Amino acid sequence: MQLDMPGDLAAPYKSRSQRTRVVSEAWGENNLYCPSCASQRLDRAAPNTEAVDFSCPDCSSPFQLKSQSHRFTARVMDAGYDAMCRAVKGGRTPNLFALSYDPERWRVLDLFLVPRFVFSLSCIERRNPLSPAARRHGHVLCNILLGNIPPDGRIPMVTGGKPVSSDCVRTQYARLRPLAEMKHDARGWTLDVLNVVRGIASGRGTPRRARPTLGTPWCAPTSFTLAEVYAQEAALARLHPENLHVRDKIRQQLQRLRDLGVVGFVARGQYRLV
Repeated sequence: MQLDMPGDLAAPYKSRSQRTRVVSEAWGENNLYCPSCASQRLDRAAPNTEAVDFSCPDCSSPFQLKSQSHRFTARVMDAGYDAMCRAVKGGRTPNLFALSYDPERWRVLDLFLVPRFVFSLSCIERRNPLSPAARRHGHVLCNILLGNIPPDGRIPMVTGGKPVSSDCVRTQYARLRPLAEMKHDARGWTLDVLNVVRGIASGRGTPRRARPTLGTPWCAPTSFTLAEVYAQEAALARLHPENLHVRDKIRQQLQRLRDLGVVGFVARGQYRLV
């Protein structure tokens, strides 16, 4: 993977967003690969294709690329709120590449991947309607809350200007693939409980709007207790107000995380992250 971007393509454009889009998509066409299969390239989507910038020529997996000249922290701005919610419920969200670059050198600094099956309704934030002065006034957009996506679902591909092995990226992607078989509501519960568990393990509680830390060794075994997860019952209830049996759901999700190989059972009421 080459980290230098074709910055000369930005010359004809004045708008910062257009410059970023043109340069980053050209870079992606030559450097991005599919994490879902062995394909070493992605095809650029036709112009004006909604929500999709690339697709895999071998497995047809869709991808969206978001690029900016500073590091991603709490949120990624996205398109229409209602459309995104429908996509999550229907399992139609594309995989997301989030790219940060140095605007002076046009060089990739950080890149992480959010697999399409890691999105849940709790990570979609409704924004205020566009003002009357806007061309699409009244339209409601959304943000993707990165802090509501577990670290497992933010897979580093470039960290601090250093590419991560494609084998490592594909291994982490494959580890999460069973989530794709779940319905959106069950998947949302599993991801939210995993996020709570990761928050407990890192000592910061429920990561409701936490700043994601990319490329950190979060996979080391860490012990936690069922009581510690129960202590986050109120936060989970706010995310899932339709469920009146939160503790039962917590135990169910810990079993699912155990089946996924993310959580290990130690003793009664005691677990560890794997």
